[in-house]
Amino acid sequence: MVKIGIIGGSGMDNPNLLENYERVDVMTPFGQPSSSVTTGTLNGVEVAVIARHGRKHQIMPTNVNNRANIWALKELGCTHILATTAVGSLKEEVRPGELVILDQLIDKTHFRKKTFYTSNQVCHISLADPFCEKMRKLMIQTAQELALPHHAQGTVVTIEGPRFSTRAESKMFQMYGADVINMSTAPEATLAREAGLCYASIAMSTDYDCWKMTEEPVTWEEICKVMKLNADNVTNLIKAVVPKIQHNQCECMDAIKTALI
Repeated sequence: MVKIGIIGGSGMDNPNLLENYERVDVMTPFGQPSSSVTTGTLNGVEVAVIARHGRKHQIMPTNVNNRANIWALKELGCTHILATTAVGSLKEEVRPGELVILDQLIDKTHFRKKTFYTSNQVCHISLADPFCEKMRKLMIQTAQELALPHHAQGTVVTIEGPRFSTRAESKMFQMYGADVINMSTAPEATLAREAGLCYASIAMSTDYDCWKMTEEPVTWEEICKVMKLNADNVTNLIKAVVPKIQHNQCECMDAIKTALI
């Protein structure tokens, strides 16, 4: 049976969107998740929603309890995770307001708990392809059907934050080969793989970071403005793709079997 975890919010825990919803408090071995979990059904499919930064966006990126968030969704029976994230664009062709179906990840965070296996057992999980390819294909197909402006692939670099990049850093990340930048995808993707969950991410470009000299440097105010204008695109994509997800055995689910020492 399929149950979809949604991380990031984008209004997806709005009672007007979910049927038979309720909010559940979950305690995990790693502490409390970022928020209570809103459970319900979306187009006939069971879902569980966590607000990554808290319902009032009060948790800064470094302090997000990613392990508790992933563990809570797994404990509630989720088989897949759809994450939403705001990103800055590092490429001219990725315009603010457009969606990116991420396919690769560069982790430049330094202070986060990145594994469930911190004592007694070592886990070397394979993360060559950090996002579930089956879910990615469904999202690309659905974005095409809905005529949403999107990019079918993209490499995200996740930085520690909470500050935005300097111009030199922004240019450096371009040289890395990153297409977009955020503060949230790592270590979410890693932990989902360790938990045996299929994980995919819908990124919304909100700005050009600060590399583009003809644009004003990114501000939180500007990010919020673009997100509000385009949140419906993300919500509509999730609503349309959720019923298409099947509980087929996937490499994501089996990766842990060969990762533990």
